[in-house]
Amino acid sequence: MSTTATSTETQAQQTGTIDLKLEVAIVPVSDADRAKRFYASLGWREDADFLFGEGLRVLQFTPPGSQASIIFGAGVTRAAAAPAGSLVLAVDDIDAARADLIARGVDVSEVSHGVPFDASGQLQAPGRDPERTSYQSFATFSDPDGNEFLLQEVTKRLPGRLTSNPGAEAALLLETAMRHDAYEKVAPEHNWWDWYGAYMDARRAGSDPDAATEAAGRYMADVKHIVVPPS
Repeated sequence: MSTTATSTETQAQQTGTIDLKLEVAIVPVSDADRAKRFYASLGWREDADFLFGEGLRVLQFTPPGSQASIIFGAGVTRAAAAPAGSLVLAVDDIDAARADLIARGVDVSEVSHGVPFDASGQLQAPGRDPERTSYQSFATFSDPDGNEFLLQEVTKRLPGRLTSNPGAEAALLLETAMRHDAYEKVAPEHNWWDWYGAYMDARRAGSDPDAATEAAGRYMADVKHIVVPPS
């Protein structure tokens, strides 16, 4: 087993095997239109303003550059909701995420599907959405203080919901190319993209440039069998 693989396994043990991405914070407001004007005045992106029926209006705004959003509106929060509201965690597979949490000793609700914000208090339909429709399957759990988390299965993003940072990617590519140049001058013939992949993976995992260079070298030696001859 390579050092890179060992490092990846260690990281998985520390962070868990199921991705839990902070997606949305639900914010209680007393006037949806006033709140909409306020968040729009901050330059936040308006993602949605949906009316699901009488007494239920859901708005979503995202701060610039943020991977998480806020939701507010009319009939969105229960009267007894905590000031911080609920926190929504997007998952690729809600059954797998629920099983992982239960294995860790967390009390998780059964999975249900439908519109999650129901002002009438009616229950959602039990089980995962039959078609696995994105954004339609849910489960909840709470921390010891009663702060609620809502798992939401996201299998396909709505258009415009993905963001990127081309400038940061370009800077990382430039750095990778400069680091690879030194390796290329002493290493046997190899595929540059293998070294690039290992280096960039290490940098995104939090390694500094020197540590990422060492990780890429180990990957090339252990996995690709490209060994730099001793100087």
